[in-house]
Amino acid sequence: MVDYAKTRAWRSGDVRHAYTARDTILYALGVGAACDPLDERQLRLVYEKNLVPLPTMATVLASPGAWMRDNAEFGINFAKMVHGEQSVQMHAALPSSGILLGKSRVARLVDKGEGKGAVMHVEKELWDEASNQLVAISEQVLFLRGDGGFSQGSGGDEPAAAPTPVPDRAPDRVITLPTRPDQAVFYRLSGDLNPLHIDPAFAAKAGFPRPILHGLATYGFTCRGLVEAFCEGDPVKLKTIRARMSAPVFPGDTIRLECWRLDDRIAFQARVVEREALVLSHGWATT
Repeated sequence: MVDYAKTRAWRSGDVRHAYTARDTILYALGVGAACDPLDERQLRLVYEKNLVPLPTMATVLASPGAWMRDNAEFGINFAKMVHGEQSVQMHAALPSSGILLGKSRVARLVDKGEGKGAVMHVEKELWDEASNQLVAISEQVLFLRGDGGFSQGSGGDEPAAAPTPVPDRAPDRVITLPTRPDQAVFYRLSGDLNPLHIDPAFAAKAGFPRPILHGLATYGFTCRGLVEAFCEGDPVKLKTIRARMSAPVFPGDTIRLECWRLDDRIAFQARVVEREALVLSHGWATT
């Protein structure tokens, strides 16, 4: 059973991550950048000359690793953990290379009840080591499917506000984002080496007909689409992006990003064209 007090008190300490322009380019390729290599705005994401990272690269930098699995005393059933939502809030431009310090903590732990699981929010601050400036705050919302019912006598936080659904009308903008059959092979080079995304036999044991694309890769694809459509191709103009991961994408699928412009906010969701499957929902971004 989850030990609420120990889990809630967890802090990663400083996780130091040195990265180069090559890492920034690999991340951009992993989320489909430069499918038109003659487009100068797309080239900014993959060419060391005037290189600019996408904000969602913050999700793969200075991460604390498999701390839930490595700390058995927390009582978390790591095998039943699902990454449900993700947000990134930018406080400064992400450098294309440098050294960042990641400081992660459990910001919220909600017990949904016996047999209903729990919800954990893990917040990561990224600080620039050279300037001591806060660059970004990234938050994971994790569904702990096997861990409900711990709060009797041991605490539990109030649930976060429910995410806002997209408007009930036709989208203002639709963006088509094709993925490559080898998309997950590229994306895994940014650090997530889970065999579910490359090993057909492993994927079959997990119940999938073939390896699936990383959820954070789908999230990065939508970020790239929003930057292209609403930020004139300049990633620095996108300040916040949040979404719920609803279903897997298979490499080679075509993502259809549906967007609604609401003042300084953009509501969005994403579907796979081939199956009409909703893969990202309750999305919003600010510029």
